Amino acid sequence: MIKDNQKEANELKKDQGKDEKSKPEIKKEKSLEDKFSESEDKLLRSLAEIENQRRRFEKEIKDAFEFGSFNFAKESLAILDNLQRAKLAIKNDEVLKNNKDLDKFLENIVIIEKDLLTIFERNRIKKINTKNQKFNPNIHQAMSEIEDNKTETGSILQEIQAGYMLGDRLLRPALVAVAKKKIAKNQEKNQKKEDK
Repeated sequence: MIKDNQKEANELKKDQGKDEKSKPEIKKEKSLEDKFSESEDKLLRSLAEIENQRRRFEKEIKDAFEFGSFNFAKESLAILDNLQRAKLAIKNDEVLKNNKDLDKFLENIVIIEKDLLTIFERNRIKKINTKNQKFNPNIHQAMSEIEDNKTETGSILQEIQAGYMLGDRLLRPALVAVAKKKIAKNQEKNQKKEDK
């Protein structure tokens, strides 16, 4: 019986030896230098991420201060437009034109309009210049084309509605009429034939 037990124990030892050899090697522990360089790399990455986040927040704060009033400014343009329309309507009405009391009223509208424009200028809201300008799709919106051989194609002939910028951002495009070359009727017929 003792011999049998010893045999079994010897066989178990042999089997364990085989099992240990067949097991994959266990990773050796990382050296202290490897751990240090890994920690240093993680720390540097974290610091870079924090710095990037700080820059993003600063930019967002700056944009909020500069353009936070964008929607308010855009909606305020309607007040200016309505004042200008009222002034034109009164000036163009034949019955109201001759009324002397309305002249004082018009003067008050002009004062309010000037005050509003001054407020806009103090808040970096500038009117887009369209006089003698070439059409620029970034700040102008073409509402119509007018045939004119005297001016260069693409030149602005008429401002329909004023456009405004808030700093370097477009608040509202200027609505304009743009010049195009007058085409002779023969050329127009030939062009239509070519299109077909």
